[in-house]
Amino acid sequence: MFLTVVLAATSLTRFQFTQMHMGVAVRLTLFATDRATAERAGTAAFDRFAQLDTVMSDYQQASELNKLCARAGQGPVQVSDDLLDVLQLSSWFSTLTDGAFDVTVAPVVKLWRASRKVSAVPDPDLLKEALSKVGWRRIGLDRLRRTVRLDAGTTLDLGGIAKGYACDAALAIMKKEGVDRAMVEAGGDIAVSGAPPGENGWRIVVHGLDHPPFVLSDQAVSTSGDLEQFVDIGGVRYSHIVNPKTGLGLTNRLQATVIARLGAFTDPLATAACVLGSLPASLKSQTGAEVFVTHER
Repeated sequence: MFLTVVLAATSLTRFQFTQMHMGVAVRLTLFATDRATAERAGTAAFDRFAQLDTVMSDYQQASELNKLCARAGQGPVQVSDDLLDVLQLSSWFSTLTDGAFDVTVAPVVKLWRASRKVSAVPDPDLLKEALSKVGWRRIGLDRLRRTVRLDAGTTLDLGGIAKGYACDAALAIMKKEGVDRAMVEAGGDIAVSGAPPGENGWRIVVHGLDHPPFVLSDQAVSTSGDLEQFVDIGGVRYSHIVNPKTGLGLTNRLQATVIARLGAFTDPLATAACVLGSLPASLKSQTGAEVFVTHER
């Protein structure tokens, strides 16, 4: 679907398109000279989202990610540029956060998904077994040969970085189609390119954060927390975000919003900020990230 608003003071027109990808509604807001250009750019962006889902999904049995995990313990496996890029970024963020962000947490996440359905904490023995398969050093990357090696039993969950990466990729493909003023929203992840005509940037309001609207251009913002995704078990509210070191869903009732230049940065850093309670100054310096933390009542 699309919404069109003509801007009299400029030759650009505002368009909006929405499709479901990666389990969320992906919304594109863009400015183009004509509808044909807008629709071409929007289609290319959604196609890129769909293509990345076939690479990074842990729900699609035939995804490249699941095929890689099926070969854990069998030596190096050649992978696509996108999967290698995401895993390299994930490894970097795991190093910077001392494992607060860790894509090998998949075995534990799987247990908690089941627990949310029955409102029960995972069995301690099963949780201990799952934790034995978690650790970001279980991934071996070879950029030169473009291969990934997983230790036996390792499975991956890219839910904390895939959408941010896809938002960046969608902006990049739209620029190739002649659209360089756009915003991509995918759940709690937003990435923007050039500002709307006559504006300093895109005005973004974060629900649950007591802060004036952010005005952003060529940046991204991600928000994580248990505001919407959680389960109450025995009077305790457990977030969908899991601490990779303890295997437990977070109970700190915290929401973290991160702004940086790329969605592939803000997405994992928002998750890490929830686990850590914020982000160390050294990490913010290295990534150029701004962090805003809200403790929910």
